[in-house]
Order: sequence, then C-alpha cells, then structure tokens
Amino acid sequence: MRSVRIGVDTGGTFTDVVAVDERTGEILTTKTPSTPANPADGFLAGVGKLGPLEVSSIVHGTTVATNRLLEDRIENLGFITTEGFEFILEIARQSVPDGYGNSYFWVKPPRIVPVHLVKTVGGRLDHRGEEVRPFSEEQAVEVARWFRAKGINAIGVCFLHSYANPEHERRMRDVLAREHLGAVVSLSSDVLREYREYERSVTTLVDAAVKPAMRSYLANLSSRLGRSFSVMKSNGGILSAREVVNQPITTVLSGPAAGALGAALLARTAGHDSVITLDGGGTSTDVAVVIDGEPSITTEGTIGRYPCKIPMIDIVTVGAGGGSIAWISPEGTLKVGPRSAGADPGPICYGRGGTEVTVTDAHVFLGRIPPHLLGGEIPLDVDAARHGIESLAAKLGLTPERTATGILEISAFNQSNAIRQLTVKRGLDVRDFPLVTFGGSGPLLACRLIDILGLPSVLVPRDPGNVSAFGLLSVDVKNDYVRTYVTRDLSLGKAVEIFHDLELQAAEALDREGFTEPIFQRSADLRYYGQAYEVRVPAPAGEIDESWHAEVVARFHDAHEKLYGYAYRDDPRHGVEWVNLRVSGTGPIDRPVIPRLERPGQGATSVRPVHFDETRDTPIHQRAALGPGATVTGPAVIEEYGSTIPIHPGFTAKVDEYGNVEISRD
Repeated sequence: MRSVRIGVDTGGTFTDVVAVDERTGEILTTKTPSTPANPADGFLAGVGKLGPLEVSSIVHGTTVATNRLLEDRIENLGFITTEGFEFILEIARQSVPDGYGNSYFWVKPPRIVPVHLVKTVGGRLDHRGEEVRPFSEEQAVEVARWFRAKGINAIGVCFLHSYANPEHERRMRDVLAREHLGAVVSLSSDVLREYREYERSVTTLVDAAVKPAMRSYLANLSSRLGRSFSVMKSNGGILSAREVVNQPITTVLSGPAAGALGAALLARTAGHDSVITLDGGGTSTDVAVVIDGEPSITTEGTIGRYPCKIPMIDIVTVGAGGGSIAWISPEGTLKVGPRSAGADPGPICYGRGGTEVTVTDAHVFLGRIPPHLLGGEIPLDVDAARHGIESLAAKLGLTPERTATGILEISAFNQSNAIRQLTVKRGLDVRDFPLVTFGGSGPLLACRLIDILGLPSVLVPRDPGNVSAFGLLSVDVKNDYVRTYVTRDLSLGKAVEIFHDLELQAAEALDREGFTEPIFQRSADLRYYGQAYEVRVPAPAGEIDESWHAEVVARFHDAHEKLYGYAYRDDPRHGVEWVNLRVSGTGPIDRPVIPRLERPGQGATSVRPVHFDETRDTPIHQRAALGPGATVTGPAVIEEYGSTIPIHPGFTAKVDEYGNVEISRD
C-alpha cells in the first residue's frame, strides 16, 4: 500500500484534498462539498474519497476561526485589564475608516467586549517592566468569581506594559485557574508580547474568542481521525493540532495562506519568481503578492473588523466568489456580493433550494461552465439558472445575456479592486506581475482581469481547485516570537539577551514538533525618533556586534527610502529608534516535486453554445488532453475536474512543460 502525505483545505463551498506519494512523488487530488454545520464531516468525506492509503501525515487548512470572526459569532467573552484602563476598547483609535473622511456620520461599531463585561485589577508596571504598584490578589479573586457567577468562560487578560514583564498577567491566570476552573484564558504576554495596548488587547481577545470553538473542533476531528495532524497558520507555517489549540488566533488565515504559498511554489517552478496570486472560491476571493518567491508578510492585518497584529501573509479578501449573490440596490442598480449562497443552499443551479442569482448561475446561463461540476458528481440545473437570470433581467429592464454578463463584469471589478489594494496602493505596478489564479472559480474571469488591469498574462496551474490543499504540503513548521524594547541606544548585551530568549522559546517549541536543528530568522522594527510606526528589516544571523548593529540600521535606512522616498542616513538630528526584536523559528520539511507533463492524456474536443460577445457554438477542450506546447485560441473553453477556463475572443492559452495554462492577449 502506498504511503502518502495528505493536505485538506476546508473552504466555504468545497473541501479540497491533495495526497503526495512519498515514494514516487505522484500527486492525487479530489474535492467534496463542504459541510458548514460540522466541517469535520466534509474533511473525512474528502479523505475517504482517496481510497485505502497508508497515511504518514495530514496537514489541515481550516476556516473555523476565520468564520467565527467574520460572522461576528462572539459570545461569553470577558476582558480583564489594569485598573483605570477599563475604557481602552471604547476609546480604540481616532482613525475613521476609508470612505468616511472626517464625517460625523460614522459610528463606532460595537466593541468586541462590551463595557459591562470589562473588569479591572489593581497593580501597575512601567514601560521597562518595573513594578510601580503591587498586583492586587484580592481584586483578582473578586473579578474571577464575578466572571464565574456570570457564566463568562472565555477571558482575555491584558495589563499595561505586560510585554515588558508578564508577571502580573501570570498571577492573574493562576487566580483564574483556582477560582474559575471552567475558564479558557488568553494572556497578552503569550499572544502578542508587543506594545500598543489597544491592538494587543483586541488581538488577545480574538484569541480567547475563537479558542473554545477551535479546541472543540480539533478535538472532535482528532477523535474521529484516530491520529494526530498539523494545522496551517497565517504566517505561512504549520504546527501540530495539539500545539495550535493554545494559540488559535494564528490560524485565522489558514486556508488563504496555504493557497498563496502553493501558488508561489508552482509559479517559481514555471519560471515566475514575482507574481500576484488570486484564490477564487465559492464564498470569497483571496489575493496576495509574491516577490522573489516569498509572499509578503504583515503584522497590520485585520479579520473582519478586528485588528490582529500577529504575523500573517498579507492577504486581501473580498466577497467575490462563485456563490456571491447578485442583487438590486434601493437605487435600482445591479450589485454583486459580498453576501454568498455558500455551499448550502448554494446557487440556484445547485437545486438545493437556493432562490437568489449568483455568479455561478451567470456562468452556467452563458454556457461558460459545463452543466455539472466535479466530473459529473454535482449536476447543475441549467433551466433553473436561466429562469433566475430572466427574472432578475426583467426587474432591471435588460436582456438575460446582458444581465449575466453584467454580473460577471461587476465580480471581475471587485476582484481587480482587491488586486489594486495590494499593488497600486503599495507602490507596485500591477503590469509587472503575472497573475496566478486558482480555486474552483479563480480561472473563470482570467481574461477580463487581463484587460481591466493590463496584466502581462495569467497562469492557471494544473488542478487549480486544489492548489490551497497542495500548498499545505509545501510549507515548513514555523513559529514567531516578538519582544518590544523601545530605545535609541540598543546595547549589544541587551540585544544578545533578547534574541537568545526568543530563539530559546522557538527551539523549545520546535523540539516538541520533532525538529532538533531549527533555522532561526531574526528581524527588527525600527523608526526615526518621533515617528509613530515602524519599518521591519531582516537582521543578520551570527554574532551580535558593532558591525551587526550598523548593518541593521543601514537596512532600515534603505527600506525607509524604498517605502517613503526619503531617509536620514547622514542627519544626526534624526536618530534611529529600535522598537521590536523578532525571531521566526522554522523546522524545514521536504517539499513535493512538481512533475513535468510528458504527454497529453485522452479526451475529445466537443462543442456547445457559449456566450461571449455573442452566442455561438464554441470548442470545449478537456485539459487532460492538452500536452506541452498545445495552443488554444479563443473563443473556447478548457474544462477539467475541479475548474473551468473560458478563453475569450482575442486571447490565446498555451500549455507549458509543467501543464500550466498561460493566457495572454493575442
């Protein structure tokens, strides 16, 4: 029996599964509908479709934490902070979201924890971690008993300056463990040992909010699998399920992160080191930028309306998937998304009770996807989709064809706006980057994105619907650690001490994962004195001495100039201030080898009516039948098990030696 490694990515509509044979490198793929009520059901159904196999390891990309935040399903959550700072969440930041300017019409959304569930405890540390007032054990006991009486079982603790000294927070945890046995507790000094009280508080509370659901889900899945497995993290690494339950916030971009990494590996193999990745699913579209083979990392991300300052791959998500619903605004204009029909009931054409027209229904009506999905496993009701489109068209006063085309055009512009956020708004020229598009719905709008954005080309990998699951098998075990230490004069001894502590934490965590020779990457956040925000730069490995110090500062000047157009290298009036020191600990794995496509398979070309600029009989190609060097000229459609690629008139698709389809303007 063959031994395989398996990656399982649970999306809003489908659960994708990829297995790699450890001996031959053969890659097996399959998909199954997701089960939102209990994602573990879809997970096990997908693995079961692979048949009898000897499984050496499983890596999972999950949306359990993400969906809980996006859907605002946060309840029974309490907050404990320093006496006198009970309104830290209410005050938040003075910034107003884009689109409102300085308008007084904007109203702050509800806080993640309402004021009446915020409690304070006496005790105070200064910014160096020195105790100003002692921790009040008496108040701590009173607060713990209050939460127990109220039935509040998820609690976040964030004391002022605990990034410099976690002692008070740990004493609070001990009191909660003694007085409130059922409490699930998150400490800010464990979740994010970094300054800025508001962001640290919210990040800690997000961790506490998703911890009960994640623990329940992972325990259920482990029990039903009867074995251990690993979980994808937002930072581009994986961690065992037994470890990740203690830091569930690190999984909030689990699936999208795997997709960006899988696409980066596939693009690099095909000769493209810098690309934009677009993961189009049933519910949303996730976009990332890969430069020199590595996706961009940020600590300024948000999930829904919650800032999360943990390291995560820089991903922009928009509600533009195959299940995105088309609707008419009060002004009478056509809109698409962000609301989605999801997997249940799904689009009208699924025949499961859906009544609202979706992007998938528009594709079905125009003939751009076949009357079935997954090679015939999911038949589609073309007549139902047509009736839905015709009904919507009548309300708009348009023809059905123009209505369906308009739905797809709006969806394409929604996706292009997400791409612009990660490129144009950050000083990158989108025309310099090929687009790697994947996911079940990702390739459907490839030609329109080329025209809208002026992209040089679009690359569609083999089995595009399973790229995120493939990405799960291509990432290392990884943990991130940070320590705030604000100073304009970083002593070498202090730098050695902090980096040693962070590397020791990373080594201990990786040792529990079975890695005895971890790899460490250092970095530092610096700024010019007086600035409010920092620039992160990589710090050299090896001995920390004067040349090391000078190298980091020089890298900061260079990075600042690249980002903002100026630097103060030789101006002593603008000193450099160190803010955060960071360590990433990595346990490397063996990545799967991307096989070359030696020859085409079997599959006849057929014809069906498809509407682009007009409705006409259009060649339908089976992707498995296209070998290296094959060329398809639009109008045409390329179909495969998990996805479909419409080739518009005026475009050409070519198959490279790895089986990727590269689309470009004629």
